Amino acid sequence: MLALPHTIRHALPMRLVTWNINSLRLRMPLLEKLTTALLPDVVCLQETKVTDALFPLESVRALGFEHLHYKGMKGYNGVAILSRLPLSPVVDTPTWYAQEDCRHVAATVHAPGGDITLHDFYVPAGGDEPDPETNPKFAHKLAFVDEATQWFAQQKSARTVLVGDLNIAPLEHDVWNHRQLLKIVSHTPPETQRLTQWQQTGFVDAMRRFVPPTDKLYTWWSYRNKDWRKSNRGRRLDHIWVTPDLVPELASMSVLEEARDWPSPSDHVPVVMDIQPQS
Repeated sequence: MLALPHTIRHALPMRLVTWNINSLRLRMPLLEKLTTALLPDVVCLQETKVTDALFPLESVRALGFEHLHYKGMKGYNGVAILSRLPLSPVVDTPTWYAQEDCRHVAATVHAPGGDITLHDFYVPAGGDEPDPETNPKFAHKLAFVDEATQWFAQQKSARTVLVGDLNIAPLEHDVWNHRQLLKIVSHTPPETQRLTQWQQTGFVDAMRRFVPPTDKLYTWWSYRNKDWRKSNRGRRLDHIWVTPDLVPELASMSVLEEARDWPSPSDHVPVVMDIQPQS
């Protein structure tokens, strides 16, 4: 990638992508396809499903991402920030729910328009039964979101972006059928209320700045739907939040639905946000 003069590079937006890739090593060809098509500056991945020792450094760097911050484990979870721009890892983040299960990394991105603190999250899915008394996975999910809310409420966040697979579709039109999904994990009131409280610690739903809450907006379609486009039973589980000081810099947003038709796809699709520095 050619190095652009600072004055020109400053005028360009920072292109940010968040994507639950559902196994980085399995879907490296899809990451290459995405990178070639979109030329992102920063990619945040979830469910990388690879230990740090086996992280495909050479393959990722060959795509132009020289600056990396990742945390992974064998077969499950895992998050990674891939960047063309310099990064400074944020190391003083909590061990959520007292578990080392690789669900969060954070870094300062040294972007042309000014430093941005970036959080990449993979919230627990929560299992099938929306009852914390009988389902430990659901109890874990609620406690995770509660703890994250409490932590961010104590932070003085500025120029901060929070992205990831938050595994909750909070709004009525974030799911294909609001009434039918009220008792389905990812859209139950205990989850949606908690996610709203987390967001209210100092963030704005950046995706909904471009698509009004009255319009359907999805980022995930189950593998069980053979013809996912025809049934369109989607949910918006993937999110981009920003602090209010970054709202004027939001230039564009898109959901790369075509990625759901790529060979051996993830059940999630990438979300793309352009952040344009103010002159």
